[in-house]
Order: sequence, then C-alpha cells, then structure tokens
Amino acid sequence: MLTPLTLLVPPASPPSLFSFNRFSHFPFSTYISATTTSASDLLRVVSRRLVLATKTQSITTMAAVKEECKGNVKAQLAKLFEVSLKVTVPNEADVDPLIAACTGKFGDYQCNNAMGLWSKIKGKGTQFRGPPAVGEAIKNNLPTSEIIDSCSVAGPGFVNVVLSKNWMAKSIQMMLIEGIDTWAPQPPVKTAVVDFSSPNIAKEMHVGHLRSTIIGDTLARMLEFSKVKVLRRNHVGDWGTQFGMLIEFLFEKFPNFEDATETAIGDLQAFYKASKQRFDSDPAFKERAQQAVVRLQGGDEKYRRAWAQICEISRTEFHKVYQRLGVHLEEKGESFYNPYIPGVIEGLTKQGLVEESQGARVIFIDGINIPLIVVKSDGGFNYASTDLAALWYRLNEEKAEWIIYVTDVGQQQHFDMVFKAAKRAGWLPQGDNYPKASHVGFGLVLGEDGKRFRTRNTEVVRLVDLLDEAKNRSKAALIERGKGEEWTEEEIESTADAVGYGAVKYADLKNNRLTNYTFNFDQMLNDKGNTAVYLLYAHARICSIIRRSGKDVEELKNKGTLVLEHKDERDLGLHLLQFAEVVEEACTNLLPNVVCDYLYSLSEIFSKFYSNPECKVIGSDKETSRLLLCEATAVVMRKCFNLLGITPIYKI
Repeated sequence: MLTPLTLLVPPASPPSLFSFNRFSHFPFSTYISATTTSASDLLRVVSRRLVLATKTQSITTMAAVKEECKGNVKAQLAKLFEVSLKVTVPNEADVDPLIAACTGKFGDYQCNNAMGLWSKIKGKGTQFRGPPAVGEAIKNNLPTSEIIDSCSVAGPGFVNVVLSKNWMAKSIQMMLIEGIDTWAPQPPVKTAVVDFSSPNIAKEMHVGHLRSTIIGDTLARMLEFSKVKVLRRNHVGDWGTQFGMLIEFLFEKFPNFEDATETAIGDLQAFYKASKQRFDSDPAFKERAQQAVVRLQGGDEKYRRAWAQICEISRTEFHKVYQRLGVHLEEKGESFYNPYIPGVIEGLTKQGLVEESQGARVIFIDGINIPLIVVKSDGGFNYASTDLAALWYRLNEEKAEWIIYVTDVGQQQHFDMVFKAAKRAGWLPQGDNYPKASHVGFGLVLGEDGKRFRTRNTEVVRLVDLLDEAKNRSKAALIERGKGEEWTEEEIESTADAVGYGAVKYADLKNNRLTNYTFNFDQMLNDKGNTAVYLLYAHARICSIIRRSGKDVEELKNKGTLVLEHKDERDLGLHLLQFAEVVEEACTNLLPNVVCDYLYSLSEIFSKFYSNPECKVIGSDKETSRLLLCEATAVVMRKCFNLLGITPIYKI
C-alpha cells in the first residue's frame, strides 16, 4: 500500500474564476484509494484529475469571459492566457498576461510573457529550456475557446493568436443587435470628478479655456460611456480681492446697479480693465475697493448682490461658448469651497502638516524646494487653500474615486504639490491606487507665426468669435458646393454647426494634449486628410450607401448574417472589434487623441474595403453581409464622434 503523499495539483473547483494565486496542496489520499498499488494506476488517476480540472476551468472561464469582457477582445484573450499562465508556471504568483495587438503578419494578437517568465524561472529547476519552450507551453495550455482560430509561437516565445472569423462576425452582429454600449469599457471606479474649463469671472474665455473645455468634455464623455457617474465641475474664479474693485466700479458707473445688464455694461473684459486702471491710479478708489472686499466676505447683502450680478453677466457670456460646443457643466466655483477652507487647514494643522515659514503657513513637500503656501502672511487664503478644500470636499462629500483636473501644463507643479500634500494627510493612498487625483495638462494654442495665438492687435481672441468664424467658413463651403439650392436653411445651419464646431474640436483633440498645436482654419476645415470634415463626410457616404440599397437595416440585423470572408472584410471587422480596448486605453491614460487615431484609421480601412471591386456592396451576392458591415462601421464612427463631442452628419 502506498503511503499518502502530497502533490501540487489544480483544484477542480477553483476558489475564484480567474485568480488561483497558486495551486493548492492536496493529499494524494484525497484522490487515490488505499488499495491503489501500481505507479501506472497512480498516474492515470492524476491524469484524469488534471483533465477534469482543465475542462471545468475552461467552461467556467468562457462563461465569465463573456460576462466580464464583452466587446473587449484584448481583455477576453487576457482572461484565457491568465488561465494558461497559471497552469504553465503554477509556482509564479501574480503573472499578468501581456497581450498586444499584432502589427505583423503572424496573427491578430500576441502574448508576450515568455521572455519575462524565463528570466524568473531559469535556474529554479524548471523543465523548460528557454523562452520558445515557455511560449509553446503557454500556447498548449490555453483553454478551448471559440474566440481563437489558431495559435503559433514565433521568435523568443511570442504566442501569436489568429481570431476566428466566425466569432468576429458574430460579435459584430451581436453589437448591432444589442447596441454599442455593450462594448463600453469597465473601469474600476463608480464616481469621478472632471474639473475643466474653469474661466475667471469678468474675464473673457480664451483659447486656453477652449482646450480645457474640449479635452475635459471628451474625458467626461468617455467615462460616462464607461458607466461612470461623472461630476462635471466648472471651478470658476468667482472669489478674491479683484471683486472689491469690480463692485466699487459697478456702483460708480451704475448707482442703480441691479438694473445694470450685460448690454448696459458692454464688454466685460473692458469693464474689468477700466476698473483695474482706476484701482491702480486712484488711491481713494483703491481704499474703497479694499473695504468692499471686507464687506463682501463679511456677507454684506448689498455687496453680495452686486457680486452675484457680475457673476451672472459672466455666466451669460460663458454659456454662449458652451452652447456652441454642446458642453454641459455644473458650476462649483471658488466661492463654493471658501467656507470649507478654515476647517481643512485646521485639520491639516492638527496632523502636523502645516508649519510657520516667513509669516506664512505652509506644507513642505518632499523633493520640492518650495513649500505649498496654504495661508498667506497677511492671513488670506490662496489657490492652494481653495484646491485643498475642493479636493477634501470631492473625496469626503461627493465620494469621488477619481478626480481629474484639466488645466495647462504650467500648473503641473502646483497640482503635484496639492496631491502630495493630500497623500501626506492620508486623504489619498500612496502609489497609483484609487481614490486618486490626476492632472491632465495641455500645451499652448499657437498662431501660424509659432507664437501664442492672438489677434493682430495682440488681444486674446474671443472664443465666441473664433467658433462663429469656423461655422461661417463651413457654411460658405457648403453654399459654394451648391447645397444652398438643394438643402433647406435648417439643414445648411445644422451641417455648418456640426462641421465648423467639430473641426475646431478635432483639430485640438487629434494631437497629444501635452504638445502645442497651431490653430489654422484652412487646415482644420480641409475635407482631405486627418480632419473632422473628412471623417464627417466619410460617415455621411456610408449612410448614403445604406440608403441607396433600399434595405431596412434594422430588419437585416435580426434576419441577415454577417460574414468576413474577404481579407478586406476581415481587416475592417478586426478594427471594429478593437474599439473597446482603444476607448479603455484612452480613458486609462486620459488621452483623447487615441480615439482620434482609431477613428481616422477606421475610415481609411473602410475606404480600402469599399473601393475594392471584390467587395462590391449593393447588388452583390453578399449584399446583406456587407450592408451590415457598413452599418457597424457607421455605428462605431458615430460613437467615436459622440465621445469627441462632435455631431455626425448623414448626407453631403
């Protein structure tokens, strides 16, 4: 009789679907009766047990993969390779699958774990003799899956995966039936704050605010598509010493200030400049302005009403920009967080973080040679005070798990210091864990002379004028093409809106946000190349193809069958299936240009498919399938437009 032994074997019912941290130790007596005497009997029992475990694991794996990673091919493959890696190297804990889309001819995706694993296991008595052998084992241990057509190993253990074209076609058709939302990413957060736009009261919005507004809106849209509750926050500059001079100037110019309207005051920027000039040149006015700040902050009703009046006139101007861009924000400005500042500073002081330095109260940050001033030497608060109070509020009152600030790169150090102070206080965890705060920096908008974008008289460009010019140029181009006689005035206006405003947005978003970009109307309104105009027209052409077929696409979705027989059909299908992982990458790294790159590539791949005589759509024997492929392309393009805040057009 054999003495019971202990072997490393996988459990038939794993503790969780995809995360055995290691294979459990099981006494051999659990599986083998005391009367088993031969080594061959013993091996047969172990073999049966391993097969059972693998089959059970494969079944549960596929069910969970379909449920958790719907639409995300990369994530679905990662789950399959996770199972394989645990079987291949059971003694190596926490090995994350390294899955990437292929750029070569050997497959659609690639698992790149073999070389890294070999560096870990060599010298540990492993059965493997190099990365290629590890790659072969990873390939052979993959669970059975309808996703994969074939696998091969190349070079130093790269496992190349060719997707099943039948599975690809079914997945695309299922998206058409169930909707593109089933392809949404699933980030590990439920609530996020996106702090963007944030202009200053009584000042014009400029191109820096344009970038913040466009980028912030797109990040919010991507997170909202991903089922995250997004709090869109407009942190306007509506508090501070400048309001004393504005209020006093308002009283002086309009004794019945409550009757002062936007029309009466005129250009708010000019009003601000005139009050500042008076403040600098008239000591008596300056003294009254300083007293006005005290009365405002003390809650004097008259001064509060005057302050509210100035804020409302500014909001009217801001709304003109937001309305044109189709952007929604909820205002929570500096004044909202002001009452929270004393308590936040007191709490940080009790924790020992706040120290006296040259009459000011500061927080020292490791690695930075200047302190974060939280109370000025005159006892007043500043941006850091407000930003700390806002961060505290967002974490504790709004329960945000991810707080994203969209400002120019010049504010990077300020926010880095605020976030590090929050980590010192224990508000945020160390490392990159949630809850977390992220600064999304962006570069300058340049004129064609390579300098900061301004008008000829060196004044900052009014955003409303900029956007209106884009629309007017777009409208003129439509009329030049004869659309004025073919379309209604409403169609002309709505198309000019979509193309003009969309062109401005896309010209910004297609660049890596950290870089500067040159603002050029001729380039952004070009209907060739990587522009919104080209992409909007491409979408309209696809819609035209579907209309010309005379077929009911909704009926085809449920009764027709999509197939991917031709190489160009398959290439298009593969790119469509990569949509979810692209949006996930853009969300994770807060880079809208990733979606723009994908959208432009999609348009190019569709063009190649449609222009191929072998892929004729209307009138071909594969008309139904190819119409469905056209519709899937249009659906994905529309969702990309939606994420970028661009309104699609349906005819040209």
